[in-house]
Amino acid sequence: MLPGLVVPPAGLPQVQKGDLCAIVLVGNRAPVAIGVAAVSTSEMLTSGLKGRGFSVLHTYQDHLWRCGNKSSPPSIAPLVLDPPDLSEEKGSVQADPTLQGDMRHLTLESEEEENGENQEMCGAKTLPEASEDPSVGDLNPDPTDSKTLQEQMDELLQRCFLHALKCRVKKADLPLLTSTFLGSHVFSCCPEGWQLDIKKSSYRKLSKFLQQMQQEQIIQVKELSKGVESIVAVDWRHPRITSFVIPEPSPTSQTIQEGSREQPFHPPDIKPLYCVPASMTLLFQESGHKKGSVLEGSEIRTVIINYAKKNDLVDADNKNLVKLDPILSDCILEKSEQHTVTKLPWDSLLTRCLGKLQPAYQVTFPGQEPIVKKGKICPIDITLAQRASNKKVTVVRNLEAYGLDPSTVAAVLQQRCQASTTVTPAPGAKDILQVQIQGNQVHHLGRLLLEDYHLPRKYIQGLEKAPKPSRKK
Repeated sequence: MLPGLVVPPAGLPQVQKGDLCAIVLVGNRAPVAIGVAAVSTSEMLTSGLKGRGFSVLHTYQDHLWRCGNKSSPPSIAPLVLDPPDLSEEKGSVQADPTLQGDMRHLTLESEEEENGENQEMCGAKTLPEASEDPSVGDLNPDPTDSKTLQEQMDELLQRCFLHALKCRVKKADLPLLTSTFLGSHVFSCCPEGWQLDIKKSSYRKLSKFLQQMQQEQIIQVKELSKGVESIVAVDWRHPRITSFVIPEPSPTSQTIQEGSREQPFHPPDIKPLYCVPASMTLLFQESGHKKGSVLEGSEIRTVIINYAKKNDLVDADNKNLVKLDPILSDCILEKSEQHTVTKLPWDSLLTRCLGKLQPAYQVTFPGQEPIVKKGKICPIDITLAQRASNKKVTVVRNLEAYGLDPSTVAAVLQQRCQASTTVTPAPGAKDILQVQIQGNQVHHLGRLLLEDYHLPRKYIQGLEKAPKPSRKK
């Protein structure tokens, strides 16, 4: 899992999904596990180092290890990083022969030699010495370039900064935490094969770089809460943003992005249905339906009309009235009405009939077969709850019934609301999760469900609990 990953001072090495990786412990470069990257480096940074990062194939003290001599991993001291001098770094990129030997022994003998060497290189690049590769940090890989590493890192930082503001950050995202801006937007704009390391730039810290950008009047940064800075305004008409040319992605990265791009959410088609109960089987059996038959509202109307016409129940003096025979009286009238009510208008007859039927519904997700369930579909329930220290939280449940993943909704709300979110089991319900957002976020939640996911308003309850806008004096 990515939360246990320790980021080295030089940053994470560049890996792609499916690369073979060696996993090491802090203070020892000897691998303790071998796995395959489940996501790329850019996706790890975008997720904030959360979720699953690697699929482990072999680890220390597993069944495969017990089949061998059960030896412990050797102790290999970490590399001592030299000062960030460009010429020295270019000469120091050499793979550790001891580590390469260990990786070579881990390669399956049945694989071809070429595939084994490729896996060996992929595994070596995930180790700390791979982060010293000059092709990761250099903005221009030309060896004749006279720029220092610090100057190239400054240029890369500004390039990613402008790219993020022009393409990724929207006005609706503001105010935006500076940490979220860096992890979710700036890092994801880093070109393929390069790695952004602010510590190697002349700014050293993100806060100093953002102060410089504020002095240039590109952005405005404020400390909305103690010790936490946020970007509150962006001048998208600034010449540096308007003149910035978005780089074209490489064919490799473009293929990866197209493969990993999420499909837009399409809401399910929900259709109300009705089940025939035992008390109304006599009314529907003439039309070929029996107990438990599922019908639409239009089919119910057709059955009632045909029954009335077939049994000559339409009033001759007033075509809008229907005479009630014993079967209709038993099916739709209350016991107190059976001796007093003899005729009903068409609308009242159909309404009463629908009210006596058992409710059901049909849900059809895009590309899937329709699913019919009895009862009424539970709406998405939005509530406000009180927590310790008189703090309010917004709780939403029943997202799964509409094809929404609670974890995905929580991640989107965390970014939009700039508030912490958690996904927990709903109390008193089996296999149902609920999303909890800090503060009253009903307004943001309503916009997400109605405008982004295009869910009908009638299937959402609790939207009226949104905070009312304060009146300007």
